[in-house]
Amino acid sequence: MSELRQDLVSGDWVISAPERAKRPELFGQKRNVRKVLPRSTCPFEPETIKKSSANWPPILSYPNEKNWKVIIAANKYPALKHFAGCSVDFRHGPNAVKTGVGNHDLLITRDHKKNFADLPLDEAAEALFLLQERYKELAKDKCNFYTSTFFNWGSSAGASVYHPHYHILTLPIIPPDVAHSLDGSKKYFETHKRCVHCVILSFDLKEKKRIIDKNKHSVSLAPFVSRSPFEIRIFPLRHHARFEDTPKNELKAVTDILQKALKRIKINLKDPDLNFFIHTSPLKDRKYNYYHWHIEIIPKIVIFGGFELSTGVEINVVDPENAASILKGRR
Repeated sequence: MSELRQDLVSGDWVISAPERAKRPELFGQKRNVRKVLPRSTCPFEPETIKKSSANWPPILSYPNEKNWKVIIAANKYPALKHFAGCSVDFRHGPNAVKTGVGNHDLLITRDHKKNFADLPLDEAAEALFLLQERYKELAKDKCNFYTSTFFNWGSSAGASVYHPHYHILTLPIIPPDVAHSLDGSKKYFETHKRCVHCVILSFDLKEKKRIIDKNKHSVSLAPFVSRSPFEIRIFPLRHHARFEDTPKNELKAVTDILQKALKRIKINLKDPDLNFFIHTSPLKDRKYNYYHWHIEIIPKIVIFGGFELSTGVEINVVDPENAASILKGRR
């Protein structure tokens, strides 16, 4: 039977309707082959990127600028631009408007074909360590409020360049989906004096039905209230409000679990396009200690239709317990 499930954090409702997909394994059918563009036309190859005054020199690099494996560089085509001074508020008739002041960086890994799942673990962890360093720098700017880091893999997920790269978009606002999550976490903490995500983790670890992978410091799971098929969330097991404050040994454990999750998607779902992103506390304000940062992975399995767009209520046709089983290779 279908169920309406309410998210413990946001209060949003999702319809879990697995009977609408009689064979969930069909979601693992072979995908169209992703087109690998030649290195000669890639803007992020080492020989090419150094010629771009927009991207070079990098903001940060690992292990160094000359022999880099990971860099953070300015985006040549930014959604927001950094200027002296903060975003300015004004009105356009009844509408509130802010000038587009912010930062839009890219984290770029050197190998043309290896996305995050395929990097050596140490190199993937160094990429996240470099990202932590960038977050801390961005937090020093009084104009910055929130940094969103996300990965688009494949054209249907929004990737315009094949070479793996990760967007770091820093905003002069707290975006609405994040604000929604922060507000729900705050309300739960004020009522129960506990982190809502820690409560969810405790329940899921006890039930074990939706757990995908676990190590000493991190876990991946299919959320009980999954908005889309095969959604995965990855949490550090110890409570940390901010991604950038997570100790390196724990962040390396998160890296390991993230790589495993991405590999499971590639193998068991036939390599669909996907997005993953970091949800963390705002950059400067320390009042959000009740929040628990995490990573969300959304494979591009279904396209939302009129019902989802008109109501904001998603219909998920793959039961999270079944999704976890399929992702672990158990069909």
